[in-house]
Amino acid sequence: MSKSAWQLLGDYLKDTQLLGSIQSTLYWDQNTSMPIAGSTWRGEQLSLLAKQLHARQSCEQFEILIKEAKSELQNLKEKDDFESQQLMTDRFRNIELLEQDLNRQKSLDPQLIVELATAKSEGYMCWQEARKNNDFKSFSPALKKLISLRTEQSNQLCEERSCWETLAQPFEPNLTINRVSQLFEPLKKRLPELIHKATTITNKKSKKWDLAISDQEKLCQILLNDWSRDPSNTAIAKSPHPFSITLGPDDYRITTRIVKGQPLSCLLATAHEWGHSLYEQGLPSKSHQWFAWPLGQATSMAVHESQSLFWENRIARSFSFAKSFWHHFENAGAPIHSGNDLWVNLNPFTPGVNRVEADELSYGLHIMIRTDLEIDLLERGLAVEDLPDEWNKRYLNLLGVSPENDTEGCLQDVHWSEGMFGYFPSYLLGHLISAQLTKTLEEDLGKIENIIESKEISKILDWLRKNVHHHGRSLDSEELVVKVSGATLSPNYFLEYLDNKLEKLSKISD
Repeated sequence: MSKSAWQLLGDYLKDTQLLGSIQSTLYWDQNTSMPIAGSTWRGEQLSLLAKQLHARQSCEQFEILIKEAKSELQNLKEKDDFESQQLMTDRFRNIELLEQDLNRQKSLDPQLIVELATAKSEGYMCWQEARKNNDFKSFSPALKKLISLRTEQSNQLCEERSCWETLAQPFEPNLTINRVSQLFEPLKKRLPELIHKATTITNKKSKKWDLAISDQEKLCQILLNDWSRDPSNTAIAKSPHPFSITLGPDDYRITTRIVKGQPLSCLLATAHEWGHSLYEQGLPSKSHQWFAWPLGQATSMAVHESQSLFWENRIARSFSFAKSFWHHFENAGAPIHSGNDLWVNLNPFTPGVNRVEADELSYGLHIMIRTDLEIDLLERGLAVEDLPDEWNKRYLNLLGVSPENDTEGCLQDVHWSEGMFGYFPSYLLGHLISAQLTKTLEEDLGKIENIIESKEISKILDWLRKNVHHHGRSLDSEELVVKVSGATLSPNYFLEYLDNKLEKLSKISD
């Protein structure tokens, strides 16, 4: 029996996804175990795969398959021959997204794709060395090249958006600089006030302590086991910068890192990356066979970050979690002897220079600094050579702290070394989305603190599966927020959450 046009398109997409997952597997290896000397060959491998993927995603054969599948769907619609209205809606949405992605790919020169893949691989390895040696000058040429190539990419796409907005679209569809400003400006005004308030509450100097690497790894294993990890389809490793990645329908990977002198960093990074992975595991890739289709993919990085930040901050930094988990730290030899001890340590509210280790109050300011700087680099003429000084100046102005060196400063993040301009706002947008979704979750299920205390955390995951994860790319991030919460995205929910947390902290500190 001959296959339908829809089935033929699905077969093609599966083969494309297989190639993409090979590329992702090489990326995982590059970040976790590849020796530095292998970087040149790895760059060639990734460039070849990028070239082949671009060819598959932009060729005439693919375009014909999409057209034929669309025509077939339209015929079925006219005959009213769909099993359900939802199936018809889903399939037409898949076609719409495939056409959108195809048009973007067709706009790009294959040679640019190859050059970008090589520059990203070289940039990452160069960043690792520069970060290790506190040598921004050695990384500067790689960053310049990536800015030049990404600018060319924006020119070739020729969209009715600015350069930065164009590059932000794969991470956050429909995001504009104006919308970023609408959402971030109220935070830029209010967060410094909250930080000042926090210093009056948490001005006691806590005793410095640390844990052995093996103890920190054991604590992370306990956490993941409590949070429904299935070892048969998940793997964990260490990398310079923690990340989550999906290599197949049943292959989910996360990394974490140990930071000397920061014994809670590994646990919180693990909680964060596991939140990403839980979102990936909840996408409709299995129930609708969508893994190779757009609807089986995350809608945006802001929604992705909302899920990772939810598990890191709403769960792992909660008072109820601290009450249930503190004895594991005490057993490992930490100076933690109560839920209060652990909760205060998990919520220090002290501005610092590092984004990944930042508290919930100052985190947003870290993101605003990066967002403004990358827009300045791409659109407002900021020279790469001036980046370290400009970075330090903005940290002093907004956070009242300044990095001692570039490793602590503008070399701390991996993103620009891979040309990921336009990604950073997703983190702060994720905070806003997480806060607004949590408000609805608590209206449906009751207070999160009570759910954690009653050891019914599976109820929270079930709610997220039902209301957030399964939508995939059927809705963009702001549409998803409206569908779940009934209101447009606003910073007010996040600010209310921070106010309430500070109030609770002040009572414990009294």
